[in-house]
This record gives sequence, structure tokens and C-alpha cells, in this order.
Amino acid sequence: MNIKQQFEKLFNNELSEEEARRLLVELYEKGESGADIAAAAQVMREHSVKLPLSEALRERAIDVVGTGGDKSGSFNISTTVSLLLASAGCVVAKHGNRSITSNSGSADVLEVLGINLDLSVENQVKMLEETGFCFIFAMNHHPAMKHIMPIRKSIAHRTIFNILGPLTNPAGARKYLLGVFDPSFIRRMAEALVALDAKRAFVVSSHDGMDEISLATTTAFAYVENGRISEGEIDPETHGFKKAPKEAILGGDATLNAEITRDIFYGIEMGPKRDIVLLNAAYALFADGSVRDIKEGIEKAANAIDSGRASAHLEKIVEVSQQLASTC
Repeated sequence: MNIKQQFEKLFNNELSEEEARRLLVELYEKGESGADIAAAAQVMREHSVKLPLSEALRERAIDVVGTGGDKSGSFNISTTVSLLLASAGCVVAKHGNRSITSNSGSADVLEVLGINLDLSVENQVKMLEETGFCFIFAMNHHPAMKHIMPIRKSIAHRTIFNILGPLTNPAGARKYLLGVFDPSFIRRMAEALVALDAKRAFVVSSHDGMDEISLATTTAFAYVENGRISEGEIDPETHGFKKAPKEAILGGDATLNAEITRDIFYGIEMGPKRDIVLLNAAYALFADGSVRDIKEGIEKAANAIDSGRASAHLEKIVEVSQQLASTC
């Protein structure tokens, strides 16, 4: 049996616990290849509860997402970037979950911001159409994980599932800013994205261990476009940002992290926390195809904040989510 067939059996609950455990451990021990990751992600996508988007909307959708697991203690950078992109006119299908390895997952901070996450699939699509943003709560869209999770938790080390989440967006997004916790996965994730027919994507991992583009040091990346992969390094100073230690972008629980996001959008936070959001947003905007280069991306992201669009759009997202929740 090839990897795809084995994962079909795993997701259909046709493997014993021992067989499932052996599959995950053997993959870990040999080191998951890009082809392995793509095959597993394809099966997981097929078994997900999908968002019925129009083809036009799906073509525009982007996800800004990380594997997590970096234990950096930062605030919710990807979530803040996602909301900022929506205010800049992008279509952001944000796939995420509650906290697993951090103090605050994307679901946790969005709830504190006032966004209702308890929406039907149809209302998630309406949310995306009306605001350019929706949150796809992973635990509601991957029902097969209910029987896989106990097996995964019984294994002492990480498994392929620690990296699959970002590749299994139920909206079928084909554009990404995707962070990984370990640079050794950059190339493999990029190869998986090519196999999964991604349109454009940055896969990033910083040299200080973040699944984001860092302000403290350089960040390794792979860029995927039209089936081709190019690799390089991102130095924040070449984009006009002052380097700042990781301590400068620390967050806390969901309440504190929501406050940080609001402070950035309302122009109260003007230091490294804003800078790291602008830097990551610029690369996401380039992956989205909204800007010609990173310089224009930084300007576009900064303008969305400074003009008041980001804060106004956040309030609109909150309002629409609450309205849609009441119609469920």
C-alpha cells in the first residue's frame, strides 16, 4: 500500500490503533517527504467538511497560517495579519484552532475580539463574501480527527499531523503565507504545496525558531509559484525595519493578545509588534498577488492601519459575525 492508501484507511478508521501508531511512527523515523505530506494532506482535505465557495471566490482565497509548535510566546501574529489583509481587500479563509502549544490560539483571540465563530458552513461563506474574512474552525471541519487524535496523543514525539493542518484548508485556498516551526520542513512543505496545486505561497521559518517572519534575525523561505520553487532569506533590515529581540513581540493569554491586535489597528502600538505585522502582511500581500513587490506590500499594510480601515473593518467583521450567528 502506498502512503495515500494507508491514510485513506486511517481516515476511514480501518486501521487498528497499533497499525495507525506504526504508520505515524515509521513516517516520523524515516522523515516525511514532500510527497508523503502532500498525499496525507490530500486525504485529509477529501475527508473535511468543505466550504461551498464559488470558483471565483476560491481563486481569490488566501490563508495566513502556521504549524504552531514554535513555543515563541508571541502574540497572535498570523491572526492579526489575516484581519489586516481582509481590510486591504483580500479574501482571507483563515483555518485554525484553539490553543494547543501556545497561550492563545487563533480561535481564542478571535472570540475575545468579539467575532462569533459558531457559524454554519453557509454562514461562513456569507461572512467571506460580505467581509473578505472567515474563520474555519478546524475541529468542526475535520471529523475524522476524533478517532485519530487519541492515537496521535499516545505517541511521545510529534507526528505528521503537527504539520498537516495548514495544508488542509476546507475552503480550498490556493494562496498561502505558511509558517513552519523548523526550517528543515520548508522545502518539503513547498514541494507538498506544488503537488497540491498551490498558485502562490511563501513557506517561512525564522532562524530564531518562529513559524513567522522574524524581526530578531533572518528568516528562511521557499516561494512557490506556478509549480516552481525558489528559496532565499528575508532580512527585516533590508525592508527598512529595525531589528528587535523576540521579547519585544511577546504576548500572553487571549485577552492580552486581542488587546495587542486592537492597539496595532487603532494606532496605539507603533513599535516592533506593529512592525512584525507589517513585515508578514507584506509577504502575504505579495503571495496574494495584491502588490508588485514587498515595498508596496509594506506601504499597503501600513496605509490600511493608518487610514483607519483596519480598525473599522475589524468592527465590521465582528458585527457581521454576530448578525449571521443570530440567523443560524
